Amino acid sequence: MEKSDDVFNPSLAAAIIKLDPEDGEQIVEYFKTHALLSREKALLQASVRDQKKLLVENGKLKKDIEQLRVQLHEKQRRRTARALLSPAPPPQTKSPAPKTPVNQPPSPAGASAAVPGNSPAPSSHERRDRQSRRRRGERKDFLTLEAEPSIDVSRLDLRVGRIVNIRRHPLAEAMSVQEVDVGENSTRTVISKLEETTDFEELQGSLAVLLCNIKTCRVRGVAAHARLLCCASSDDHSELLTPPTGSIPGDRVTFLNYPGDPDKELQSKQRVWELLQPDLQVDGRGVANYKGCAFEVKGKGLCRAVSLTNCGIR
Repeated sequence: MEKSDDVFNPSLAAAIIKLDPEDGEQIVEYFKTHALLSREKALLQASVRDQKKLLVENGKLKKDIEQLRVQLHEKQRRRTARALLSPAPPPQTKSPAPKTPVNQPPSPAGASAAVPGNSPAPSSHERRDRQSRRRRGERKDFLTLEAEPSIDVSRLDLRVGRIVNIRRHPLAEAMSVQEVDVGENSTRTVISKLEETTDFEELQGSLAVLLCNIKTCRVRGVAAHARLLCCASSDDHSELLTPPTGSIPGDRVTFLNYPGDPDKELQSKQRVWELLQPDLQVDGRGVANYKGCAFEVKGKGLCRAVSLTNCGIR
């Protein structure tokens, strides 16, 4: 144990002994012991805080290392792709000198060596050029097949959003225009079809799930930058998907079995949304899923329908 005089004022100890000569020393020793215990407790608490801080930093380092590993793998894949695309240099071979038949007289000057009715034989340079073009074409086809991304739900950029404003479309009575906060510097505009029972006041301020990497499109003069996901029953009654409690605008909706990164923007020619939509369903418990894998906001829960079950998502 460290020296007790360092944690207790000597002048205060002398004053206590002067006030109570008989028990003053015992009182001073008690105070010194109490002060030492308080200091050790403070040091122990500081050590626990440092340990927790180290654990958090260790977790961040592991995450950074994993991201660097993915980036390195991607760079290696691109380097391999470039190497495959680079054409191989044609072999440097010397064409043999044409042999003159023994009994054939030399051709007269200026006469054509080609036989009438037959095309001239290709030169060695033309043959090498054809072979090189053929090899490049085969490698390009191989690379295209190799790099073709798979079609699964990880390519959709699904996020939690809050509807901050909703109004009727100025040029289409059957549509509404929503301004939705998805955790960015500005809101995104969404255009949706209206139902007869749509309550604007009820929808305003509610949370929803949005598809954020669609290509911007204009509907009757208004540009839409995202799509609200809703589920619909057979009688065409629809309702918005609801994120789990505690979700905030900008939270990613992910899928445990499909951990890939979403596309920056879905290309219309690839028809990713059209191919994935038939497998987006709400099950018998009201949970939204893709091929049985639930829509999940990590650490907060699953996305659900309010009242509908066993229906599609659109």
